[in-house]
Amino acid sequence: MSGTNAASGAAPCRFAHYFVICGIDTETGLEPDELAGENFEQSPLKRTFKSKVLAHYPENVEWNPFDQDAVNMLCMPKGLSFRTQADSREPQFHSFLITREDGSRTYGFVHTFYEEVTSPQICSAMQTLYQMHQAENPSSATPSSSSSSSMDSLASSLDEADSPSSSSCRSAACGGYDASRDTLYVSKALCLITPMPFMHGCRRFLSQMHRAVTAASPPPLPLESYVHNILYEVPLPPPGRSLKFHGVYEPIVCQRPGPGELPLADFPLGQTFTLLGVENLVQLFNCTLLEMQILLYSQDYQRLMTVAEGITTLLFPFQWQHVYVPILPASLLHFLDAPVPYLMGLQSKEGTDRSKLELPQEANLCFVDIDNHCIELPEDFPQFPNKPEFIQELSEVLLRYGISPVGGAPPTSVPTTTTPGSVSTRHPGLKSQQALRELEDDGRNGNLGGEQLAVLELLQGNATLERLQALAKRTGVRVEALRGVGGEGEGQGGRTAVEEEELRNAKLNVQLREVFASRFTTMFADYEAFVIQSAPDLESWLTNREQMHNFDKASFLSDQPEPYLPFLSHFIETQMFATFIDNKIMSQWEEKEPLLRVFDGRIDKARLYNVRAPSLRSSNYQRCTVLKESAQAIEQRLMKIDHTAIHPHLLDMKIGQGKYEQGFFPKLQSDVLSVGPTNNKWSNRTATAQRRKDRHRQQTEHLTLDNDLKEKYMQEARSLGKNLRQPKLSDLSPAVIAQTNWKFVEGLLKECRMKTKRMLVEKMGREAVELGHGEANITGLEENTLIASLCDLLERIWSHGLQVKQGKSALWSHLLHYQAREEKLEQHQAESPVSNGPERRKSESSIGMPSLRASVIQDMRHIQSMGEIKTDVGRARAWIRLSLEKKLLSQHLKQLLSRQALTKKLYKRYAFLRCEEEKEQFLFHLLSLNTVDYFCFTSVFTTIMIPYRAVIIPIKKLSNAMTTSNPWVCVSGELGDSGVRQITKNILEMTFDCQNMGKLTTVQLGHDNSGLLAKWLVDCVMVRNEITGHTYKFPCGRWLGKGVDDGSLERVLIGELALPNADEDFGRGCRTPDMQHSPGQTRRVSITSMGGRGYKPTSAQIQEAIGEAVNSICKHFHKPEKERGSLTILLCGEVGLVGALELFFHNGFKSARLFQKTVFVWDFVEKAVAYMESADQMGDMQETAEPLGLTCVSLCHYVSAINSSPRNIGKDGKFQLLVCLGARDRLLIQWLPLLVECPVIQRMYEESALLRDRTTVNALIAVLQTLHDFPITLEASLVKGIDL
Repeated sequence: MSGTNAASGAAPCRFAHYFVICGIDTETGLEPDELAGENFEQSPLKRTFKSKVLAHYPENVEWNPFDQDAVNMLCMPKGLSFRTQADSREPQFHSFLITREDGSRTYGFVHTFYEEVTSPQICSAMQTLYQMHQAENPSSATPSSSSSSSMDSLASSLDEADSPSSSSCRSAACGGYDASRDTLYVSKALCLITPMPFMHGCRRFLSQMHRAVTAASPPPLPLESYVHNILYEVPLPPPGRSLKFHGVYEPIVCQRPGPGELPLADFPLGQTFTLLGVENLVQLFNCTLLEMQILLYSQDYQRLMTVAEGITTLLFPFQWQHVYVPILPASLLHFLDAPVPYLMGLQSKEGTDRSKLELPQEANLCFVDIDNHCIELPEDFPQFPNKPEFIQELSEVLLRYGISPVGGAPPTSVPTTTTPGSVSTRHPGLKSQQALRELEDDGRNGNLGGEQLAVLELLQGNATLERLQALAKRTGVRVEALRGVGGEGEGQGGRTAVEEEELRNAKLNVQLREVFASRFTTMFADYEAFVIQSAPDLESWLTNREQMHNFDKASFLSDQPEPYLPFLSHFIETQMFATFIDNKIMSQWEEKEPLLRVFDGRIDKARLYNVRAPSLRSSNYQRCTVLKESAQAIEQRLMKIDHTAIHPHLLDMKIGQGKYEQGFFPKLQSDVLSVGPTNNKWSNRTATAQRRKDRHRQQTEHLTLDNDLKEKYMQEARSLGKNLRQPKLSDLSPAVIAQTNWKFVEGLLKECRMKTKRMLVEKMGREAVELGHGEANITGLEENTLIASLCDLLERIWSHGLQVKQGKSALWSHLLHYQAREEKLEQHQAESPVSNGPERRKSESSIGMPSLRASVIQDMRHIQSMGEIKTDVGRARAWIRLSLEKKLLSQHLKQLLSRQALTKKLYKRYAFLRCEEEKEQFLFHLLSLNTVDYFCFTSVFTTIMIPYRAVIIPIKKLSNAMTTSNPWVCVSGELGDSGVRQITKNILEMTFDCQNMGKLTTVQLGHDNSGLLAKWLVDCVMVRNEITGHTYKFPCGRWLGKGVDDGSLERVLIGELALPNADEDFGRGCRTPDMQHSPGQTRRVSITSMGGRGYKPTSAQIQEAIGEAVNSICKHFHKPEKERGSLTILLCGEVGLVGALELFFHNGFKSARLFQKTVFVWDFVEKAVAYMESADQMGDMQETAEPLGLTCVSLCHYVSAINSSPRNIGKDGKFQLLVCLGARDRLLIQWLPLLVECPVIQRMYEESALLRDRTTVNALIAVLQTLHDFPITLEASLVKGIDL
């Protein structure tokens, strides 16, 4: 077996894949690192220089190809760092991860220390640079603080405090360097690259490797033995087992969770909570779930990694699907421009202030300042369900481990001078452990202070003792005293203090994670019921992935407790939820994804114990019940070691190479490290297993899809956010950066296409479903979520490729620039006022409403005048909502982008808004939203004052257009009414300001009947919301006046939304039918046209009309309360119940009399009631059954109440009112038989009338009976003045 094969054969089971050394390449010398941002004003010791991968073993691993550039960049994110003897040179530890294209991760653990520079060339180069620097900046020679380089936290500002600046090394203390006096040190990094995040194990192994180099005597075995051992002879612990392997001095134990447990997470969550506090952490967790942009900020790389890994670990069973770069190297800062959700960590330079940090976009950014324990949140996002109880439960877990839930820990890079009080509260009574905890937390890997250090040095100076100790360790004999001094003092149960600490961390980790996991188990206990499994096989599912609906969102939400809805409706739109559901669907054809398997197992277990009956949804908080067991499982594994790896042993090496030299990491012999052992039992076992796997794979490849194609499909299927998980770290040429941006542009366009399509499909309702586009009704909540995510997308598009950031909202900033330019132009035009001519003529020619000009600026001014909105992000969102409601979003943005000079000034060449073709497609997708009606502005800003314009349009051809009486109107909407407003005589138009009335429903129109010409024939009333431009038409077509028509002085008119800006004909054009009507209804012959002159509807048509009207009311009540719309329209509107019953009563009615006034249905009702009252007085009704008598009384009572009302609503108005009250009080079906039985009917109706046909009347009663299930409430404008 050749070397590389031996190395790769066992790779999937190996604990570590690579051992890497990074540092200075003495052959190429000092190369400034341009990408990290060269600063020539700084002293050369503070500048950054390029580091190199000096060696890595083995050369390559088949499963995990070595990415040299990425590893180098992440091992030393800020390049090399130089120090002199005057500076602090404490070693530092940090971790990193590399995310591959398919989303899988590789972890790196790095121990950085300082090594003396022995190369005279480099020393002289540094001397020359320093002299040049002094010549150019003479001022810099004045004493400054010590020469901490621009290196990362590896040199945090705290190091400066404890660096000795004695007079003897004055030049060094001034940030200078003199080769004749000073010793130069440079950073070097040892790194382990592993497939799983065994952070504690790797940290201890690397720190022991470093100790072996700095010790006074050589380690027991050559370093190659330990490296070879961890690379080839230490396996990954099997799931559910623990493993012991050996470092240079002490054994190291690590454990791996079992198949049913939460996956491995070795980063200390306790530290994350300590740094941020529970409240902040839960908010950050919430932002992560809602896929916002998250930027972590700290001086310390390990903190960035700890918080990033901590947060993503808590997402179980979901996984972060977008860009994930916990440590963003300095050379990749342009990546903060990414217009996608991301989770990135940025190292803060010493002493820099957050305010100086220029971030391209902040509209949707959650900024986490780890070192200052604070967090800046985006505006306006839903809170995590049961947040107070959740925080309470987490706090209790933390307090059990002595951690304060408030957060704000002492910074980890502080030397061990923290006040003992602050720590001892966290772990009372264990003084020695307290010191060790500080060491462990301290990022300095057990470097001791004071006496202990002196004792250790004494020991290390004694070669015999050192050897004896190593021998004792290997044979398992405990040498207590040595251990204590070595920084591993005994804890309880024979474990060392560091092991105690690890156990404590592991138990705390798992208990905190269980609390989070149990929230999701509760919230998504029934998610399986809503997964839509529609594809017959994997291939067809992957092919049609984008067109398919995988999850019944509407039904799922309707099944949730009310308080959870704001959060859940947002969350189920995220990429992580979509991927979770995809994994669930694919699990019917493939092996279950591990997280999904664990989660489903938990849900099954909960069902078994019947923790919650699915039918009983409650928002009561359910605490986690498995805290004890989870901690016990870990403790048992760490107490009882399941496996022990082969001990490090001597290798077959050339003699005399790699001679031990204290303080220097030797050049290792690569030939022994590039080949794994060939006789290792477990590597053989995995190799044969691998061969078996390969054979199986080759067979299945013939049977299934070609694997490459399938992989391509899988990538496609995982759609959006996965296009880019991590920037390509290897190649940073302009071409690659351009390609990355191109990927973003494509991703944004695709996201826009999918979002607009989803908004359309959801909104189109029934028609779309009939055409095969997914689920039907959209809830207001869901609509709000979709619109919020559209606002977020637009903000991200507008912040891509910005030249200079201004304000938190890139879109609003662009609009303000546009506004400033346009207003200048307006001033120029105002000086030449000719251009306004045609505009005015047009408005005069059109009847009724003057037209409302579509203007970006005008809409901005409306938003700017709204005192309720305080921020730019809020203004941008309100402007988007307003434009969407006005169906002008695409047009407005096109107008905004038409000023190309402005766009060029504001945006870089690669920005989305400067990619012409994509921009056109984007505007086209937004244009498609004009096909549906949104009320996303009106329904959200319910308290603002809105100017309304009302116009009364008389029927012109009659001279009675001019009336002498004084007219008035009262407009009502879903949110309130305007009160009675007097209109100036003969002007018939008025504007008034009124608090937002929502969608308008009715207008009461009347006059005071004064003067000679008191009769008035009105065609309709038009009312327009002057901000949104929504115009409502309230048809009338009747007289108002005494002794004409039905004698009405006041009519209640029912409105409907008219097409915007259509001049004469409001019926033309295309839009979705009103939400109140089901789409099928408008296609029917409308009831009013049926009742029109000369047209007699057939009895079948009348019955159908009644059926449809009742059906619409039933549907109305089956919708969630917030989305019902207006019931008044369903009762009294064009195709409402009243109109349908009027047709029924008019059928066969002898209304027209020769030389006499027209008779109305109300006349029949009055005569019937008069007959009943007289019959009652004569005693005829005595024989009738009791209930019938009561019904008779109720009918008489209602009719007399309507007649004695102070309002002059006319006979048809009175009939309308009787039907409405009867429907509300469930009396209609009792009154009908009375009217049918009444002898008056024979005089007033023909024999063939529907009202005289018993079976038809019984059928009508049966239909009306269905309304009894619903609580009908009537609008105040209908029942005003009725006293029952």
